Amino acid sequence: MFIPNVSQLLEIGDEYLFDVKSMKYIGAALAIGVGGFGPGLAIGNLVGKAMEALGRNPEAQPVIQTNMILGIAFAEAIAIYALVVAVMIGFVF
Repeated sequence: MFIPNVSQLLEIGDEYLFDVKSMKYIGAALAIGVGGFGPGLAIGNLVGKAMEALGRNPEAQPVIQTNMILGIAFAEAIAIYALVVAVMIGFVF
């Protein structure tokens, strides 16, 4: 089986199709895009379910609100990790 070299794939005549710098920025954009998608869905689902629970049992508001805020903080931490990875890809590597 023939596995082409990366330089053969990217080479068009004497020029390159993709630059390493441009691929680095595309990787950073994908990291923050995909890394922010999951926490966004999680926070939306979490708040929606908390509102349903408050509608069914308003007396449990302090417990539901505390757990909701804690869950939002954990989901947001994952998005912050994705942001850190994207910044590292963009500026460090």
